[in-house]
Amino acid sequence: MARKREGLSERHRKIMEYLAVFIDDAGYSPSIREIGDAINVKSTSLVDYYLNQLEEKEYISREGRISRSIRILKPIESSNKKLQEKLKATARTVSAAIDNLVTIPLSGRIVASAPIPVPSSDFGYFDPESGVEIARSLLPAREKINELFALEVQGDSMIDAMVNDGDIIIMRPAQQANNGEMVAVWLSDKDETTLKYFYKEKDRIRLQPANPTMSPIFLENSQELRIMGKVVMVIRQYKNELH
Repeated sequence: MARKREGLSERHRKIMEYLAVFIDDAGYSPSIREIGDAINVKSTSLVDYYLNQLEEKEYISREGRISRSIRILKPIESSNKKLQEKLKATARTVSAAIDNLVTIPLSGRIVASAPIPVPSSDFGYFDPESGVEIARSLLPAREKINELFALEVQGDSMIDAMVNDGDIIIMRPAQQANNGEMVAVWLSDKDETTLKYFYKEKDRIRLQPANPTMSPIFLENSQELRIMGKVVMVIRQYKNELH
């Protein structure tokens, strides 16, 4: 039976060197994408594969899905001074960019289709550390960061508003809305949730989808509807499809 190789490949060593320099300079570990950029690997899945191997060899430890949780258990020696300087410069550049990042808590899912019953656990299925990192400069200056929250979109009723299944929306808590605003609402009498455009008409409320194949939802009793928040930003999730 072949014995599992204990040594590190060149790519493993580059990852370890980058981790050591980055953590020493920034005080926390880089993200998977930043590691990939540093070692010239575009696939985050492949970087994650290498990190899993390093974890199996007990060179590093990670805490599940928590971002920037890598710890070095067995530092390695490197004589490549040129690479060390290059990695240090990269780490400082990334660290400067990260200083502009804010983390918005990812609170759960919101349905963008016909409303469906939501189990009480659905809005808490993400762990407490889950969050969306985004540059502060991309958010409207008036927004209070500590009040914002993020939801993962499920469904396709808002596709004409460039909100697709799997996208992330950044929300601001709100209890009222103006006509034409995109809101997350809770239909209290049915214990259902949905994402729609809000319109207050003469004797009813209309929740309008942005999909020509779907019909609006009409509510005669405004007490049946509770506005939970307004959409501040949409973060598109691009998916690679295999044919």
